Parts: sequence; structure tokens; C-alpha cells
Amino acid sequence: MARRINADKPHLWKADIAASVDQFNQWFMRFAPGAFRSTRVQTTGHVKAALLATNDLRNIDAATLKNNPGALPTLRMCTAPPLAVDRLIGLADASRNLVGRMENGKLPARMNAADLDTELGKLCRIVSRLLDRDIFPWLNAAKDPTDHERDRASTIVADRLCSAVANPIVRNAQEQRQLKLLGDWLDARGYRKQAHPGGKLLTGMEAGTYTFRMNLAVGKSLKVNIPVDVVIQPKKLRKDRLPILIEAKSAGDFTNTNKRRKEEATKIHQLQTAYGETVSFVLFLCGYFGSDYLGYEAAEGIDWVWEHRIDDLAKLRL
Repeated sequence: MARRINADKPHLWKADIAASVDQFNQWFMRFAPGAFRSTRVQTTGHVKAALLATNDLRNIDAATLKNNPGALPTLRMCTAPPLAVDRLIGLADASRNLVGRMENGKLPARMNAADLDTELGKLCRIVSRLLDRDIFPWLNAAKDPTDHERDRASTIVADRLCSAVANPIVRNAQEQRQLKLLGDWLDARGYRKQAHPGGKLLTGMEAGTYTFRMNLAVGKSLKVNIPVDVVIQPKKLRKDRLPILIEAKSAGDFTNTNKRRKEEATKIHQLQTAYGETVSFVLFLCGYFGSDYLGYEAAEGIDWVWEHRIDDLAKLRL
């Protein structure tokens, strides 16, 4: 087995976990407030548009949703309790494909008109039944809302929607930042970013090059592509001529990482089956990765490099 970087040094984990949490928190405090504010401006606009389209929630029907499919995320946040996508699908017994498309502001291209009306009707019935009438007092009063009532309701719904939308924005920004860090580190050492042709063997990747977001085929009878964040072919080729595979991971809490720790184990087993036991798969970690998570990954044969000690990448003989 190749010499390990961090997986075999549990005496260092506690200090590294603390340093990694501090690093993520510092970045979050700098980035998240701005991301939340910009998202809130956008989402408030979406909420007001949805209220306008539905005549202040008094016309939630198939025709309205057909003309304004992008209103669905807002309508999910207008209920008590606010509904997650899966909960709405389950309660309405609605088409997952339809709801997924509407969440992106579109309708399915191939659903026939009668089925579409039926499915939209199911969604409308659930949303209408669960509307949070405490924040839309005009519904019970059977009168037009005042400007103040509409603004107050829009703010409440925008905050609900914003919390749901801001998390992926923070996660994506952190991912981009990690990839840039890795790219800058490699560039400074004379590596060149270069896409690897899809039809070419992985062992044929040019020495001294790297690429982001590469799909690797795994599986024997049924081939599937799994994405790898960073693929680096060292300047001095390894014996197996395989590049080094790096998965960039960040986390803002310990709970989520423990829930998802099996994902990397599944990925390395798929890669080993497809490319051999010598395949090098390493995690690049920033944030809340506790000793339970690290112990699990180490037991699965997975090593990692901490972002706050990025120069450990050199131990991969890059």
C-alpha cells in the first residue's frame, strides 16, 4: 500500500479538525452574508411575481401554474409548514418529473395536456389547502391585501425561500474556491490544465497535466460515469500510469458529513473495480469533518489532504 498522508495519523486529527472548522467558519463569515443578501433580493422579486400571477394566492389553479411554472418554489414556501419538494410530491401523489421541471421554471415537453392538467390540479389542491393564512390575512377576510400586508407576507416567504436557496449557493462557491486553490497550487508547480479526450484511456493522460470535473466510466456489465473533481497526471508517471484522483469536499456541520460518508467509500470501490487496486483516490477537505468521519474513510482505505495544509499534496509525488 502507498505511504499514507493523514489517514494513519489519528494523533493529528483533533488539531486538524479544529483548524479545518476554523478555516471554514472564517470563510463563511466573509462570504455567506453577501450571498444571503443578494439571494434575498432575487427571491423577494420571485415572491412578488408569484403573488401577482396568482392574484395574491386567490387563483391557484392549473391554468395559472401552466403560465407560471416557476412560481411553484414560492408556493411551497407559502404553506404551513413550508413544503420540501419531496414532501409536496408525496402529499399530492404528483409526477416527480413535472415538479422537478417546474422547480427550474419549466414544464415537461412531452406530457399530454390532459395529464398535465390533472397533475397540476393535484399540486394546486395541496398548496391551497395548506396555505399559511396567518401570513396572508386577506384570504380569510375575503378582501384585497393592503400594500403593507403584501410586503410583509413577501418578506416572510422570501426569508423561507432564501434559506433554501442560499445553502446551495454557499456550497457551490466553496467548491469553486477549493478547485481554484488546487488549480493555483498545481499551476505554481508547472502543471498545465488540459482536458483529457473522452475516448482516450485514462493511462494515456499526458504527464504534467490536470483537469476538473472529469467523468470516469465504471461498472462491467452496466457502464456508468462517475464525476471526479480533479484528475492529475504527475510529471513522473506512476508505475500503473494512472493519474491521481482528488475529490474536493467542504462541510458546514458534522451531521451532514457523517450521513454522507459512505459516498466516498462507494466511489473508491467502483474505481478500484474499474481501474485496479492501485488507483489513488484522495479527499481534499475543508470544514466540519470529525473523527467519526475520518475513521470511517481511513478504514475504507481513503486518504485525505487538509486544505489548511495544502502543501501535503506534494506527498502524492506531484
